[in-house]
Amino acid sequence: MKKILYIILDGLGDLPIKELGNKTPLEAALTPNLDRLAQSGLTGTVFPVGKDISPESDVAVISLLGYDVLKYYTGRGPLEAFAEGLNVCKGNLAIRVNFAAVEYDGLAIRDRRVKRSLTLEEAGNLAKEINSKVTLSNATFEFKNTAGHRGVLVIRGMHSSLSGHITNTDPAYARDGLFSRALDKFNNSVQESRPMPGFEDSLEAVEAASLLNEFTQKSHQVLNNSAINKKRVSLNLPQANMVLSRSCGDSLPELPSFSSLYNNIRMGSFVEMPVERGIALLTGMDIVDIPSSTGHLDVDYTIWAKVILDALKRYEGLYIHIKGPDEPGHDGDFVRKKKVIEMIDKFFFSGLIPEIDFKDFIICVTSDHSTPCLKKAHSSQALPLLISGAGITPDGSLSFSEKAAKLGSLGEMQGSQIMPLLVKFARDGSENNLKVSP
Repeated sequence: MKKILYIILDGLGDLPIKELGNKTPLEAALTPNLDRLAQSGLTGTVFPVGKDISPESDVAVISLLGYDVLKYYTGRGPLEAFAEGLNVCKGNLAIRVNFAAVEYDGLAIRDRRVKRSLTLEEAGNLAKEINSKVTLSNATFEFKNTAGHRGVLVIRGMHSSLSGHITNTDPAYARDGLFSRALDKFNNSVQESRPMPGFEDSLEAVEAASLLNEFTQKSHQVLNNSAINKKRVSLNLPQANMVLSRSCGDSLPELPSFSSLYNNIRMGSFVEMPVERGIALLTGMDIVDIPSSTGHLDVDYTIWAKVILDALKRYEGLYIHIKGPDEPGHDGDFVRKKKVIEMIDKFFFSGLIPEIDFKDFIICVTSDHSTPCLKKAHSSQALPLLISGAGITPDGSLSFSEKAAKLGSLGEMQGSQIMPLLVKFARDGSENNLKVSP
């Protein structure tokens, strides 16, 4: 059996940008290694979850690994809380949160991510203050910071179960069932959580929304008075004085193990963020630890390639998720996004591809969603996909980009189709196994 390298470049997709000659950051970027992979293989496009769906990373990743998200998904909060070692039992409320900067009244939002300026030490100390100074009526809670401005919150009712069918306090995301959907336009103020439509009479949802609103108000008071935030003000930095919540869930998804789905393949995962780590753990994939960041992407990506080459000795495949392009997309920084893509190509792929024997590998590169710089949010357009490696006859693709991928022989695929096809191709070695009907 050939080994599988399944590489997801988070938020890679984009829309044409005037300042880049009406090209996307990927089209404008210098990516000789990705282009060579496309030239030696097959390309096409993929909708990670489905057409007209702008997925969050968690939903997209579950689908890209071959799982039916409508059957298994229970919310992003439980995934991230589980990844961070917090206990999530059925009936607990698990929530994905952000530190944010708001006006003193706690309503008008100045910056939803504190301008990405919050250090790990600051976030950790603010989390300690919240845990020690906030008390909820009829509930206990655990709050934990994760990466940068991000965190997780688990609320446990003392007398009743809680329902995850409640709305977000983060105005940038609306809820469609258990899914959160990024909004193009929104009222930039902290929202009151309420039971979702259809759950207005659910005592568990009413109690969950009430407790989340109580936590939001009380933690805001603590953060407003924190010495850490007073120091940030003196340094002309935005206060991290609000916790915005989204993607609640009240149970962990019961995902079949990856090995049971794919005939005992031993798969490792190399992922940066808590949500991808939680999915990997729940599917039974091993975690390949990412070395601590040096703060320099050229150094980090070079090291990552070496770590992955070493890990490949222990596994039949690796799922690799690189966050890089997503953040500049959310910030609307197309120059930075183009540069990050180029650095991934120059330092990650150039350190990885020359060191593997193509006759022993199947390599797939795609993304979990598009994060257009003009929108500063996820969108639903199809994403570029390439599959290269052993036994694959090139289809004539010249480059790896949104525009070029539309001409590829793979056509349009759904995210859940990719992993089964990669596994079958790695075992059978027949290119026909990659052909799918629209």
